[in-house]
Amino acid sequence: MNILVLNCGSSSVKYQLIEADNRKTLTRGSVERIGMTGATLSNKRHDGDEIRIAGDILDHTIAIEYILAVLLSRNHGVINDKSDIHAIGHRVVHGGESFTDSVLITENVIKTLRDNIELAPLHNPHNLRGIAACDVSLPGVPQVAVFDTAFHQKMPKKAYLYGLPYSLYTQYKIRRYGFHGTSHRYVSDRAATIIGKPMAELKIITCHLGNGCSMAAVDRGTSVDTSMGFTPLEGLLMGTRSGDIDPSVILFVMGKEGLSLGEANTLLNKHSGLQGISGVSSDMREIIAEVKNGDKKATYAFDVFAYRVKKYIGAYAAAMGGIDVLAFTGGIGENSPEVRAASCEGLGFLGIGIDEVRNSSQEKEKRISAEGTRTAVLVVPTNEELVIAMDTMQIVKGT
Repeated sequence: MNILVLNCGSSSVKYQLIEADNRKTLTRGSVERIGMTGATLSNKRHDGDEIRIAGDILDHTIAIEYILAVLLSRNHGVINDKSDIHAIGHRVVHGGESFTDSVLITENVIKTLRDNIELAPLHNPHNLRGIAACDVSLPGVPQVAVFDTAFHQKMPKKAYLYGLPYSLYTQYKIRRYGFHGTSHRYVSDRAATIIGKPMAELKIITCHLGNGCSMAAVDRGTSVDTSMGFTPLEGLLMGTRSGDIDPSVILFVMGKEGLSLGEANTLLNKHSGLQGISGVSSDMREIIAEVKNGDKKATYAFDVFAYRVKKYIGAYAAAMGGIDVLAFTGGIGENSPEVRAASCEGLGFLGIGIDEVRNSSQEKEKRISAEGTRTAVLVVPTNEELVIAMDTMQIVKGT
């Protein structure tokens, strides 16, 4: 079964066409700058064939038509007819408390997604535009929504409630939701496979470290806590997001600087994190380069980043009553041996130790824990698109 996996943003659509029965990606690409000058589509086929097209891509419907044209292209395509696309899987950011699993998209589902827009105003509207565009370009093809929040919806109340009046939860659904759920789900499943033990026996901490960062405590297959909260702002230090902060700090700064709500939101989400502390970059590679050059603020940024990861490892080991596996993923988690080493330093009391040679090797998926240590430490490249494709196939075949 061929599944078209879509991740629709405000001005972009990322896509993969996956042959789900064989777990094979036939082609992948993205459309960038939708609705702006200089819009482009880039596509890379499984055999290495690449193409880049510029055009007037005014909205998501036109973006989907461009994608279909490439998929059907005689020279660069991978299918012969639109009917070769058997289903569409959408990454949808926020399902609120309404969705604990992936679902077949119906009119009722779309209505509920609209009702949840205020929980993810920067993401859900664009996810809905992608769904509507597929209705136009691929009428009758079943569509499935796979939610970033769903994997975390089995967290207990003690993990997701905030120390606010309970009425704010009942009235406005203010609680911890968590994000990157599809990644945490894939990585924890894959980690269990790598070490050859049943998920039902394992306590796993997954670290999704990229421009956005989150961690999850996965206790025997269930996410029981996660670092992102009501929004993706809470938790770890990130590329441009502050992560955990005393709420009074922002109130204090708003008063001192005369910031509006919108300006305060921009400060916390766009000008903080690695960028804010270092003043150099939001890119960990550039931060590490400046650390090696002796830049003090870059060193502060690196140290705060790794220290927060370490604190969450300890907290989640406590929450689960132990740890069997620690898994790193995401752009930083997969590619920065420096971050992995610093985040695990001093955690021998949890059975965590890093083998320097393994940690620095060029292997993508690997075990980096030192011989004789109790906790398996892994690097697991994430594959959210595969999870979306497999969920989509399962749901469509089951209908």
